[in-house]
Amino acid sequence: MSERVDQLFNGGVKIIQSDAVFSFSLDAVLLADFAHVTKKTRLVDLCAGNGAVGLFLSRHTQQRVDLVEIQEKLADMAQRSVILNELTNQVVVDNFDLKEAPQRLGADFADVVTCNPPYFADHPDSVKNPNPHYAIARHELMTTLNQVLNVSSRLLKTNGHLYMVHRPERLDEIMAALQANRFAVKKLRFIYPKVGREANMVLIDAIKDGRPNGVRILPPLTVYTDDNQYQPEVQQILYGSERS
Repeated sequence: MSERVDQLFNGGVKIIQSDAVFSFSLDAVLLADFAHVTKKTRLVDLCAGNGAVGLFLSRHTQQRVDLVEIQEKLADMAQRSVILNELTNQVVVDNFDLKEAPQRLGADFADVVTCNPPYFADHPDSVKNPNPHYAIARHELMTTLNQVLNVSSRLLKTNGHLYMVHRPERLDEIMAALQANRFAVKKLRFIYPKVGREANMVLIDAIKDGRPNGVRILPPLTVYTDDNQYQPEVQQILYGSERS
């Protein structure tokens, strides 16, 4: 299996990648930038893949970071990235089904849960990638939206934050499922591929047992210019100076 090492955030964390098993993409980078993490934040990243989101965020906390990933090959790549970045004393890769996380890691302990989950429901007639690693990452074959939110709620402390990236076309379902799992949505930010196009991602900040109402719609983020270059804000997120 051919691998490479990618490095974003202006010379920050190095991530071992392989196109054969689903590489992290812009949605993971935007999610990591969107999440608010402090030095005291105890973090769990669900559907961690090769560990990109949790590894990016580990630079902003001094506490333990757990990366929960069901696929053995992706978890192995994440573990080797942890070693590559000399983070073995802080970042732990948990190669098990996320539904086991509350029993294995504990309940009501995390300050922040992040998740870049499979975007597409597992409909019988939906077309899935023949590569099983891609199919599991993109479709709800091994977990569901409700299961992700239920586990997140059980892991989080009261007033802990869930940061998630998803698809706008499922927003009505997402909002209902968040409420059913004791979350109050606090911030939404829509991501647009280009000016004049419909949003194709939404970043969500929800608080466990938070007060209802008070949702803030943040300014939109447009990814590309008309000539397919990154817009300045995206360029800054990807390659610019480190945030404080």
